[in-house]
Amino acid sequence: MVRAFVLLALGGPGPAPCRVLYSRVFRTPPGTPIVPGGAPRQRLRRKEQLLAVARQVASQCRLLQSSSGHPSSPQLPQLPDEPISLQDAPGGFFQLPPGDPFPQRVTVTWLSVLALAFALVCDPQENLSLAEITLRRLAPRLLASLRLLGPGADVLLRPEAADVLLDRLLPHGQMLFLNERFLQATDREMGIKTSR
Repeated sequence: MVRAFVLLALGGPGPAPCRVLYSRVFRTPPGTPIVPGGAPRQRLRRKEQLLAVARQVASQCRLLQSSSGHPSSPQLPQLPDEPISLQDAPGGFFQLPPGDPFPQRVTVTWLSVLALAFALVCDPQENLSLAEITLRRLAPRLLASLRLLGPGADVLLRPEAADVLLDRLLPHGQMLFLNERFLQATDREMGIKTSR
């Protein structure tokens, strides 16, 4: 099962912070303590957990960029009008031990595209190949929903489009083996152009 999805804007080089553009929690893992103060404090706790995941993903992206000799870009380049292929987009996996931010061990799979990163927080026994395939199918569809707000790294994601995509491709956090016909039908339904 997927516990959460996070889309983040990677910060620039140095201490520039990453920024969570969109996140969604699919389920609260068993053993999660009840936070005194009710629902608002529980939402704040979840937000802190996802921000901790986002910082770790941003760190992994910077580490991969520096080890490959590619300098990190402080701002998001112009989003292309044409769909882009994510076949060679860098990505990876890492585990977070039990404790903080999650009470149980989780595996995070991530994919970096332009100055953005997409991450799935999964149960440790989840199929990591399927998680990577799911991200590579989800990312171009979410990129089609992004809009630049200015010349810098400010982007706007239509959350309703992201919600519909996640409901279709990750229903209740369950990863599916998706065939091309299903994906094409989803793309037509949402008016999305993606590369083949």
